[in-house]
Amino acid sequence: MPPSLREWLPADHLVWFVIDVVGGMDLDAFVSVYRRDGQGRPAHDPAMMVALLVYAYSRGQRSSRGIERACIEDVAFRVVAANRVPDHTTIARFRQRHESALGGLFGEVLALCVDAGLTGVEVLAVDSTKVHANASGQVNRDYEQIAREILEQADEIDTAEDEQFGERRGDELPPELSTAAGRQGWLRDARQRLDAKRAAEARPIARSRLARLQESKRRLEEDLRVERDANATYEAYRARGVMKDGRRFGGPPKPYEPPTVPTGKINVTDPDCRPMKARRGFIQGYNAQAVVSEQQIILAAELGTRSPDFGLLGPTAALAELDAVGVTEVPGVVLADAGYWHQQQMDELRIEHGVQVLIPPDASNRTTSRPGWNGGRYAFTRRVLQTELGKALYRRRKALIEPVFGHTKFNRRIDRFQRRGLAACRSEWRLIAATHNLTKLHRRHLAAQAA
Repeated sequence: MPPSLREWLPADHLVWFVIDVVGGMDLDAFVSVYRRDGQGRPAHDPAMMVALLVYAYSRGQRSSRGIERACIEDVAFRVVAANRVPDHTTIARFRQRHESALGGLFGEVLALCVDAGLTGVEVLAVDSTKVHANASGQVNRDYEQIAREILEQADEIDTAEDEQFGERRGDELPPELSTAAGRQGWLRDARQRLDAKRAAEARPIARSRLARLQESKRRLEEDLRVERDANATYEAYRARGVMKDGRRFGGPPKPYEPPTVPTGKINVTDPDCRPMKARRGFIQGYNAQAVVSEQQIILAAELGTRSPDFGLLGPTAALAELDAVGVTEVPGVVLADAGYWHQQQMDELRIEHGVQVLIPPDASNRTTSRPGWNGGRYAFTRRVLQTELGKALYRRRKALIEPVFGHTKFNRRIDRFQRRGLAACRSEWRLIAATHNLTKLHRRHLAAQAA
């Protein structure tokens, strides 16, 4: 008789928990894309592939080649793969093909955490961490450099085709071979809408360097067009002479003429990523957002391309995630650092959702208050933070969320995305958050068994 895989690992091992959890998930989004008529090469069982990726991410192993190697050398990986060895190309393509469905596992795991009573919403903490992109900051290029390289590559392609085809065209080959204040506020809002549009389009990052150069050039031209349109709209608004509330402007705006040629730089390896200010200087990456409960369960996980946290107050996303899994309880208080101060979003949480928000108006490294940030809500919040209750409550923010980032980036060694593009990295970030919650759920399961 062949050996029983159940004898290879202890009964409380994480891999058995992962297999049981995935077995109870709704995997229709994975299964529905495969043919059911028996034609074509048989695929690996989608449930096995999902369990393999979930277990690998739980252990901090995200390299497709590393996962393939572990399916040969690591007992737990051999168990979850049922003694099969999917090659690294299969693993990478499965992750790419089911990008949206893998990100959707976050909600599946969150629902299990709700059933286990691990999602108390009395106190929520919001914060961000900068995560390296799968790209180097040394390949950031401006518009002129990109245009020059496109022309150089086009010349190289023409030369190569001349040598290969001579006077022929080359197409004889078979197809398979061939709301803000001021001008800056208007411009910032326009850029944010453009970022949201690109995120919704979720264009995959091309493998060809020439295609990436052309996409980078297109984006820089689109940035300039959006800036010029937003500036023209602002100029027309100011020409009316009155604000939206009927008050007159104090004077004419400062003269400004948008550039005629795209400015700034873009990364030609991953056009979505940006230079981000981190603790130890700038990195080329993304701004990963998270909302965490008192049990350090991640309730919302989002990804952005802007370094500042202004306008990214996340509890609204957390409320949507909780509502999707049947939680209607209103959070008690939301804690965030000074970078999240955004009066409109704070009012939305307090008035529309009944959620109290505690955010200091001043950064911790300031010795004085921000210029112009006096009186009203600013003064009230400072007084609240000076009370014993306010101090004790706000101190909990770091203890709730920073260990989550520390565990993810150092213990699990997840400090750089494997994939490229905002949509792909967002899916990966949500899968990372889902596997964090899954390991917390596993520890709760072990504690319940021991009790």
